[in-house]
Order: sequence, then structure tokens, then C-alpha cells
Amino acid sequence: MAALLLLVFLLIILFFIPFPTMALIPSFFGNLRSSVFDPFSLDVWDLFKDFPFSSPLFTRSSETSAFVNPRIDWKETPEAHVFKADVPGLQKEEVKVEVEDDRMLQISGERNVEKEDKKDTWHRVERSSGKFMRRFRLPENAKMDQIKASMENGVLTVTIPKLEVKKGDVKSIEISG
Repeated sequence: MAALLLLVFLLIILFFIPFPTMALIPSFFGNLRSSVFDPFSLDVWDLFKDFPFSSPLFTRSSETSAFVNPRIDWKETPEAHVFKADVPGLQKEEVKVEVEDDRMLQISGERNVEKEDKKDTWHRVERSSGKFMRRFRLPENAKMDQIKASMENGVLTVTIPKLEVKKGDVKSIEISG
């Protein structure tokens, strides 16, 4: 009897309470760049995302989570580490880029809720608002004193030059005998 109650409880939690998880369950409907083994992947898997019906029991606001954790690409070129963050609708004054002493890059900001006017009638509110923050530990080869950031068309680009890797001197050794 207790096992049956536990099973019913788990099924209720699984099917009636949408919840975010780390990207341990791959999406079969898209986001092919996400990886189970990617330590920077914070994708949210929504059990009911692709169902054709709409019910408050089965939906959650994917728009809100998309802004709370903005999508960020991190690529490494031979010269630099480049981060690109989608922050649509924000001005550069609303976004902060900081680096802590222990090589931690932090990108944060906030989108404020649009002020309500008593004369307005809202039919739908889907645009997200609130604070966001993402942090990345930078590798040892990052030049911490030469970080640059720019923002254009809702995309924040943070460029961190890399230290030059010294190649060891090659010395020929004569073979005797």
C-alpha cells in the first residue's frame, strides 16, 4: 500500500508539476547543440513543451526562463575567448560585465517590468522581466587585464585575449656512435 502511494505521488509530481532540470534529458525536438556532458549547459527540459494542448497544469512560461538564463555562446579562437550573450531589448547601461580575482567572468543585468497605465487593457503579457546572472570560470591562458565588451543589436560580445604560449627552444642533439 505504501509503495502504491509513493508511486502515485511520484507520478503526480512528474506529470502535473512542470519543473526545470539540468540538460540530462536531451530534447528530441531541437537544440541540437546542447550536450549532456557540457558543464555550461543550463538548458531547461520541459516535459509538456511540445504537446498540442494548453492548460495551466501543463504549461510554464518558457519566455521567463529564456531571459532569466540568457543564452550565451563561448568560443575559443587562436587569439581569444569570445562570449556572445543574447540580451534583447536591453541597453548597455542595463548590463554588467565583471571579473573577479579568481578568474570568474560574471554577466548580469535586469529588465524592468513595463509600467502599467490604468487606462491600458492588457490582453497578453509574454515578454519576460527580472534579473539574470551567468558566471564562467576562465582558463589560465586568459589575459584578465585586456577584456573588452561591446553590445550591438541585443547581443553582448565579451572578448578576452589569450596569453601567448611560449614554444620551448628546440635544440638539436648530435647522435654519437
